[in-house]
Amino acid sequence: MDCWKGAVSHSWIYPTVIICANGFFTTMRPSESFLTPYLTGPDKNLTAEEVTNQIFPVWTYSYLALLFPVFLLTDYVRYKPVLLLQGLSLIVTWLLLLFAHGVVAMQLVEFFYGMVTATEVAYYAYIYSVVSSQHYQRVTSYCRSVTLVAATVAAVLGQLLVSLAGVSYFHLNAISLASVSLAFVCALFLPMPRRSMFFHRKEAPEPVPGKGLAAGTAPGPQSCPEERSPDAAAGAPSPQPQAGSAGPHGHLLGVLLQLGRDLRHCYGSRKLLCWSLWWALATAGFNQVVNYVQVLWDLRAPSHSSAVYNGAVEAIATFLGSATSMAVGYVKVNWDLSGELALGIFSALDSGSLLLMHFTDNIWACYAGYLAFKACYMLLITIATFQIAINLSMERYALMFGFNNFVALVIQTILTVVVVDSGGLGLDISTQFLIYGSYFAVITGIFLIRSVYTIISIKCRNTSVAAESTAP
Repeated sequence: MDCWKGAVSHSWIYPTVIICANGFFTTMRPSESFLTPYLTGPDKNLTAEEVTNQIFPVWTYSYLALLFPVFLLTDYVRYKPVLLLQGLSLIVTWLLLLFAHGVVAMQLVEFFYGMVTATEVAYYAYIYSVVSSQHYQRVTSYCRSVTLVAATVAAVLGQLLVSLAGVSYFHLNAISLASVSLAFVCALFLPMPRRSMFFHRKEAPEPVPGKGLAAGTAPGPQSCPEERSPDAAAGAPSPQPQAGSAGPHGHLLGVLLQLGRDLRHCYGSRKLLCWSLWWALATAGFNQVVNYVQVLWDLRAPSHSSAVYNGAVEAIATFLGSATSMAVGYVKVNWDLSGELALGIFSALDSGSLLLMHFTDNIWACYAGYLAFKACYMLLITIATFQIAINLSMERYALMFGFNNFVALVIQTILTVVVVDSGGLGLDISTQFLIYGSYFAVITGIFLIRSVYTIISIKCRNTSVAAESTAP
């Protein structure tokens, strides 16, 4: 038995299988595509205005409030406790969805779901802390693939149960509750990491100099590329305090200072700043659209009197997103020259798709607009992810992605307060999509103008170099 436990703790396969199972059951929620019909139907009997202007905005606010503290907590407690917290939050969310009633209860649902999304950072960070860097690419592909498969399975299953078996939305939510409960059980079996990216960099035993890593020893500094960076090497003492010296407050301050230095380094590159700007702006708009599109569909084809195909549309959208993301790997493009132009062109397609959804009353046109919008966004976010990742070490990679998402969430919160919340303009759902389409039109203008400037600058530089090389 002890030998088996030792093999489990030293193998990358066991934690990968468990975290993938956790990711599958966490994402396999067939009721999610039918949330708005469930809330506005006889089960909850809420109005579309209450759902749009009073309930859904709570998710954005709670996500923003919890994101940074949860990010620090995730690293400090070494991931597994936060995965357990995510599982508990999901269970509470679906218990409330099933058995609670009223606006306040549904606002609590959105608060706990904000906790769920804030803790998602632990999913990928966990696996990097328990496997060596040579397995990063493989386990990342496994973790991402399993969540895409789960999302597709959930959407297809939900649609089939509603359309063919006549299953009620209440029972769909019961299936989702069972799935997230299984995810929590899977998280219980995860091994506890001995290190993390910031707070516990050197907690694992150091290898003996000259002998490398012993078999089964958790990687030390070799698994943290950031520690070999110029910034880390320049400072004599490491921000990691010795036991009993600086104390937790000094330790936290050291970590925050290191985060600040890393962010300055990341955003000092104009190229990374450009991709990050699009990331933040587009992700804010994308999250708004995904959060409220079911309300628009319910307006175009009321669920109480029309067939609902939300699950099928989400399944197709997920497939198209996966296909476009995969296609990026086979496209040979000079992204330094054409990247900003691609951002402008596909952002224009996003804007057109959203404006179509505003001006049409046809539900099938709305579905088509959503499919085009999501495919374009997934294509560009994959390119942006790749362009940022190839220029950063693992720690700065995670930090920059996290900060980009934080900025996106701040922008999304501003959009929610001004456009959606009943305390702001409280616009109707159709007008909201006019605003979102105009928002992506502004993004289009920014990056088309920037791309023209970049292309002209590169051509002028090449012309100047050619002239100098031909001069006598």
